[in-house]
This record gives sequence, structure tokens and C-alpha cells, in this order.
Amino acid sequence: MASWRARGDPAPGMYALQLDPSGAKQYLLLSNGTHVYWATGNWTGKYFTGAPEVAASSGGSGYSFNFVDNDDESYFTYNFAVNTTVYRFVMDVSGQVKGWFWVEATQGWNLVYAEPKARCDVPRGCGAFGVCTEGSSTACDCARGFNPQSPASWGLGDYIGGCVRNTQLQCSKNSSGPSDGLKNVEQDKFLRIDRMRLPDDGRMAGAASSGDCQRACLGDCTCSAYAYNGSCFLWHNDLFNLQNGVLDNQASAGSLYLRLAASELPGARSHVWRDIKVAAVALGVTCFVIAAAILLVRTIRGTMKRRRATILSGLAAGDGCVSYKYSDLQSLTKNFTDKIGAGAFGSVFKGQFSDRTVVAVKKLEGLRQGEKQFRAEVSTLGTVQHVNLIRMLGFCSGGGDRKLLVYEYMPNGSLDRHLFRKTFYVLSWQVRFQVALGVAKGLAYLHDKCRDCIIHCDVKPENILLDASFGAKVADFGPAKLVGRDFSRVLTTMRGTVGYLAPEWISGEAITAKADVFSYGMMLFEIVSGRRNIEQGERRSVVSSTADADGAEEHPTTTFFPLLVARKLAEGGVMTLLDPELEGDANAEEMRRVCEVASWCIQRDVDTRPTMGEVVQVLEGLTDLEMPPVPQYLEVLVGRPVHGTAYHSDSGEQLEAPAGGGTAGTRNSVP
Repeated sequence: MASWRARGDPAPGMYALQLDPSGAKQYLLLSNGTHVYWATGNWTGKYFTGAPEVAASSGGSGYSFNFVDNDDESYFTYNFAVNTTVYRFVMDVSGQVKGWFWVEATQGWNLVYAEPKARCDVPRGCGAFGVCTEGSSTACDCARGFNPQSPASWGLGDYIGGCVRNTQLQCSKNSSGPSDGLKNVEQDKFLRIDRMRLPDDGRMAGAASSGDCQRACLGDCTCSAYAYNGSCFLWHNDLFNLQNGVLDNQASAGSLYLRLAASELPGARSHVWRDIKVAAVALGVTCFVIAAAILLVRTIRGTMKRRRATILSGLAAGDGCVSYKYSDLQSLTKNFTDKIGAGAFGSVFKGQFSDRTVVAVKKLEGLRQGEKQFRAEVSTLGTVQHVNLIRMLGFCSGGGDRKLLVYEYMPNGSLDRHLFRKTFYVLSWQVRFQVALGVAKGLAYLHDKCRDCIIHCDVKPENILLDASFGAKVADFGPAKLVGRDFSRVLTTMRGTVGYLAPEWISGEAITAKADVFSYGMMLFEIVSGRRNIEQGERRSVVSSTADADGAEEHPTTTFFPLLVARKLAEGGVMTLLDPELEGDANAEEMRRVCEVASWCIQRDVDTRPTMGEVVQVLEGLTDLEMPPVPQYLEVLVGRPVHGTAYHSDSGEQLEAPAGGGTAGTRNSVP
């Protein structure tokens, strides 16, 4: 299955999905028919090891998946419990495999599956000198000094052609023997681009300093860029796989020095204007022009002085928020250059007021709602103030894509950065427990204490921000849904993130605040283990029922981590599930309460899940919960039906802790 070349152009593109030609029972994504950039992992009979969410049976989600591979044919099918369900599975022009559900109520498609999850993981997706930015509505942009090679194709989503230089390099002048005719030609210069993912094909050159590295690049006509981090790396000819906004702690991040013609950089002399002769101005109107210019300049200066006195103060919106002009927010963010994050609804930039107060400015992208609806939601969320909710300070409601939100700045970033990525610090159990409790209090306030019940709809570690003292604040209300107190349930468009979606989202049932409870429970498991739920589990060998005693066949299976926690609760061994980097340093009673709460939160039946107010009481030790049952639908999801006791395997042996984990290394603990 091949992608289209561009949207609206069904010619074969450069990406394809195919069965592994080596015979392995897995599907591969390839670019140019040769380079493998993503794989499903082998089919176990129940699911693909690299994509466990695609299971043979979805339990309560309303569909089943079947993979057939034999000597005659290889294919996969989806079967839905509701015959009217419309689902399409495509090899998209972006290089991602995507799954879409048709929602009759909204007459639109809802994206529920995409691999690779990160758009920028697709190789050469933006072509030569194209820069990929996660969360950007345009997906690809040309590097500075470049323009699309084919603007028409670029507009249709065909970025493969990449970008070309606006001005050619002056290589002859940079060489050791310039000709006499090029004596006045300016030498090429370099544009520094920070937080850039460096391409993989750089060549190391012998250079003792950054200056030597620059001179080595200038001395080679094919050199397009260089980087120096103690060693000198040069890139020649076209640059591919450039990604902007990469975090500084990622191994591939660095400062790239892109080679450009001198005229492309600020302060360069324009070669064109030197050749233009200034037309003579009639002497009869000279005095009038000068007088008018002086008057105009004085008027403008007076206006600018008054505006500087009030800039960034805004107009009070009447509800605690401030309405800003787009140009003011553009100024305090330095034209949106310091990007600190990105989400499903836009990118976030760091800004600073004149009094040195730091804020986070979110630039909404692809937000399809009217001005009246946008202001109504801002008016509601702007009045929501709680110690565990990110505080909205202001907004800009300009036309088009000029919708901005201003929030307080969180110096310690998001929770997922500390749980799943290698950082210098390891969050201690005390911090993790307080984060879990703080998030619960914030959600309880949204659900029960506001004028309208606010369902967040996307609770996950990426949307939990940490302040300077590692206090938790729920953020990113992009997909939030307001529900009047006269309604207990609401039908709404599917929203959220795969892995945290409550089953009722997929089955099309009406949504309540309990959808947030489910997502919160899934997040609690990740706080306990320090890893993604779908990336961990217990690997065991199960004897096939078709084998005899002497020639038993063993098949490795993986236990979904939330299911493993639910089983361990009955055995009293939840401490074995703690993040190995904490080395067992945790309060056992708090650990038990967190695991019990998480197991109750992910129950299939909405009515059996606790409210967030009840979760707060349990975590604070004011009330207690009964032993939660093992979620039956999870048993089906991972292909391990319940036999006998719900907390033991078919053979009756005790379950082991999840495999993997690693060691604490040299990272320090956040107390």
C-alpha cells in the first residue's frame, strides 16, 4: 500500500506499507522502497509487539482486529460490533499510517491512530532544506534563505521536492584564488539555528575550534552547514531531516550553522539597490514634502510614546483575563522565536514583560471555532483559579491564526519529561505522590466547583506542568468540554490521546467527567512505574494446549501493566512495581492507595469509577476503598482470559514484577 504523491494527486508517493519480505510476521513502513523507518513488530497471535494497542480483540472498545498470514495470502481486517461504523486505514502522504472513524453527528473524520506518532520521525518528509516542526499546522517550512522548489506542490502537501536557495553561494570568492572580477563580492556567511536536530550524515573534520570548523566549510564549495561541539562536523550538498524546536537534552540536538549568501543575513548590503539610480524630485514641491514629513514624524513619535506607556497592559476583559494585541504578544516573545513546547492545538513560546515577569504564550493552530465560541470559552476558563490549575493571564482573539493564550510560566516543564526521558533528576516518591494528589484536586475543582462542569478530555503526563517547587498544575485545555449543570452527560466529538482514552469514547457513548477519571487512572500507573503503560509488562512463557508434555511449545506473552497492578494488589506485592530508579524508597501505604485508586479509575463501567473528589479523600487517607476487581476488558485486550482466580495465571503460580527497568544511574533525586 503506497501513499499518494500529494493530497489531490493519486500518483504513487515515496512512502509504502508492506509485509516484511524476510518472512517475519510484521508490517514495515519504507521510504523510497528501501529504507525502513517504522515496524509493527512481530505478530504474537494476539497483537503486534511494537503496537500493542492493535490487539486481536479490543474488549469494550467495540471492534476486533485479525491478522492472517499463510502460504497463500497475508492481510488484516477490522470487525466492528456496530455494523454502521465507518473506518478507513490509509498510508498518508505525510508518511504516517493513519486510522480514522467517521462521526455522523459532526459529519467529519476523527483521527484515532497514527504511526509513527511524531510527524517529524518520517525521513525526508520535508525534502531538501525543509524544516519539520512538531505541532505546526503547516508540517514543513523552508529554512531561512530558501523557498519551495515548487510552490504549487508545496500548497498541496507535497513537500518531497524540498526548498532551493533564494541567492546562490559565492563559492569562487571563498576559494583560495579569487578572480579579479569578484573582488567586491561579499563572502558567504553562516546563520546559527539553535535547538535543531542535526542530520545523521555529517562528516567529521579536523578542527581545533569553531572558527577552524567554519573556515573548513568555507573552503569547500559543496559544504552547506557545520556544527561544532568539541568536534567539527560538516554537511555537504542538500540537507535532509532538519527538525526545529528539539529539546536541549536530546542527544541529536545542537546548534547548526547554515551557510547562506551574505545578502540573506541581517545587515548585509543589497546589491540591487546599488544599481538603481535615484529619480530627480521636482524643486517646486521639495519644501512641502519636507514640512509634511516633519509633521508626520512628530505625530508618529507622540503616538509611539503613548503606546509604550501602555503596551502589554491590555484592556480588561471583565473576567480576570486581559485582552492583548497580537503585536504586543509578538513583541514580548521576540516574534515567537523562543519555542518551549508544542501540543495538539499549537506551539508554546516563552515571553517576558518589561518587569521581567516570564509567561508562556500559546499560539493556537488549526482551531476551527468561531470568534464568539472562542471568547465564551476564554471567559469561562479565565475565571477558573486553583492552585493546581494553570492560570490563564490573558488572550488575543485576532483573525485567522492569530488566536493566542497567555499562561503563567512553569520552569520545570511537563511531567512526562521527568518520568520518561533521561534528565539529571529523578522525581522522588514524595514528589510523585504530591503530583498525583495535586492533579486530583485540580480535576475535582473543574468537575464540581465551577459554574459549568469542565471535562478536560486529555489528561496525560504531557499536560501536567511543574512549577519551581515541583507543584503540579493541570494545563492544556484545548479540547476541554463545558457541560451545564442541567446535564450529566454530553455527546461530543472524539478528543484526547490514544492510551488514555476511556472506552466510552470509542463505543460512541455519552461522555461524563468519568472520562477524565479513566485518563487520570492510566496516568497514575505511569507515575508509579516511571514508564509508559504500553512500553512495559511482564513477559512469561505459557505452554500451548496443543503440545504434549514432552514437546511443550512455549509462547511468550506480555501482561499489560495496569492489569499487572490490579493482580498484584490482591497479593500485597505492589512495591515490586515501583520505578526501579527509586530503589524501593517509597511509602508502602501511599503506594497501596495510589494503586487501588488507579485500578478503580480504569474500570469499564462508568458508574463504578470514583469521582475525583472521592479520589482526593482516598489519597489523603480520609476514606478507604474496597479491593478493586481486575478489569475484565483488559483481560480480553491483552489476550489472557480469566481462569479460576482473577489474580493468578492458569497454572496458579505467582506473577512476577514487570521485566526491564534499569538502574538509577547517576541521576540525583528531587526530594
